[in-house]
Amino acid sequence: MTAESSREYDVIVIGAGAVGENVADRVVRGGLSAVIVENELVGGECSYWACIPSKALLRPGNVLHAAQVIPGASEAVTGVVDAEAALKHRDWFTNNWEDSSQVEWLDSAGIDLIRGRGRITGPREVQVDGLDGNSYALKAHHAVVVATGSTPTIPGIAGLEDVPFWTTRGATAAKEVPKRLVVLGGGVAGVEMAQAFARLGSDVAVVARGRLLSSYPEEAANLVLAGLRADGIDVRVHTDVEKVEKNDDGSVTVTLDGGTLQADQLLVASGRHPSLANLGLESVGVEAPNGKPLKLTTDASGLVEGPASDGTSGLWLYAAGDAAGKVLLTHQGKYEARATGDAIVARANGKLKGTPQPWSPWAHTANDHAVPSVVFTDPEVASVGLSLEQALLQGKNVTGVELPINVSGSQLHSPDYKGWAQMVVDEDRKVILGATFVGPGVAELLHSATIAIVGEVPLDRLWHAVPSYPTISEIWLRLLEKYGLYNLFELTSQFG
Repeated sequence: MTAESSREYDVIVIGAGAVGENVADRVVRGGLSAVIVENELVGGECSYWACIPSKALLRPGNVLHAAQVIPGASEAVTGVVDAEAALKHRDWFTNNWEDSSQVEWLDSAGIDLIRGRGRITGPREVQVDGLDGNSYALKAHHAVVVATGSTPTIPGIAGLEDVPFWTTRGATAAKEVPKRLVVLGGGVAGVEMAQAFARLGSDVAVVARGRLLSSYPEEAANLVLAGLRADGIDVRVHTDVEKVEKNDDGSVTVTLDGGTLQADQLLVASGRHPSLANLGLESVGVEAPNGKPLKLTTDASGLVEGPASDGTSGLWLYAAGDAAGKVLLTHQGKYEARATGDAIVARANGKLKGTPQPWSPWAHTANDHAVPSVVFTDPEVASVGLSLEQALLQGKNVTGVELPINVSGSQLHSPDYKGWAQMVVDEDRKVILGATFVGPGVAELLHSATIAIVGEVPLDRLWHAVPSYPTISEIWLRLLEKYGLYNLFELTSQFG
């Protein structure tokens, strides 16, 4: 028998992924009450189907390959990756897709949980169809936060709807390694999963409509392409898929504009979009214009702009993380969540009125200047801020400094180390606007670049940040030298 329960909280958060958890935690720390509504696992996509399991699948192959290229270690490493053991290790990281530990954390943090599907029914009102068969009418005193993440974008390929295929969820939760895997998509998820399964034992092909990793510099993409092909992956770039069809034996034929591929498993990795369907946003005036996909517009604190409300000018509806549609990265979503939660508390206490100032505790300012991202392939790609191409398209007065990564630290890392680095300098202010590193182990270089950009560290001061020897971070010194920092010092001494 269905029962209805009415409950009131200061803040209602729809979605219990990393973003929703962080929003709720911040508002509770600020003295407000909060409830999270979730219809799947507490912890969300990153914990169970994205960041964590995908990296757990990549790690064994990367470690083995690193050992295979080092004299002394290579002689000791004679086997291949144990796929069964790797999958079990992945299962351990995901807690076998069981969320009791996450639920315990919510309880310890003083955050209520209602399992079910939530939809907005009016200003500050959320109706939940509980998984327990009950209905819950929730009322928020201050805010409702949409933290529902994102969902895969499925391309309109002929025959695809009739063929069983993986999205990234299927790949990261795989129970066995397919003999032949075809990956549709050359973005981050596509290349990561292609290399993971190739090193686990699959015969892998990747099909990309354009080049690989189109949002990264081409030099970076080319090194990743070489790494994939070195692993025996058949990479088809600038290639369209005309149709897919299931064969009588259960395999799949992928017809391209230049040949065919056979697969025992198909992975569609063609991007993601905010998960905003069936949330009732239209009930408060948030609708897609002219039949286009619904997209939320928020201020720097995550406050959704434009919803009809009860005279509060929309000062109750927020979005954070992938649902907000700005930067679809877990770490950036958690950053947004912290600022959004603190902004809700500040507005509730009368400490924040209007739009927050840039770089204040309540603003997502880094989204516009310094978004770090890593592609965990071998070689890795680590990037933050603007590439040279992006900066020039924005009309900025910039100089690009590029070098192969060839320092003592990289040579010690691998005798055949291949890497590349780019630094983008704002010539008007003499600060760094962006940096990209490609090569094994470069992800750990990224935070130094992020700090330099966020802190707007002048180049003449950055010169005094001495990299340890012998580490790969010595590339920083080489980039500054190539930029001509000695000349900069001479000009400063002579004219200023």
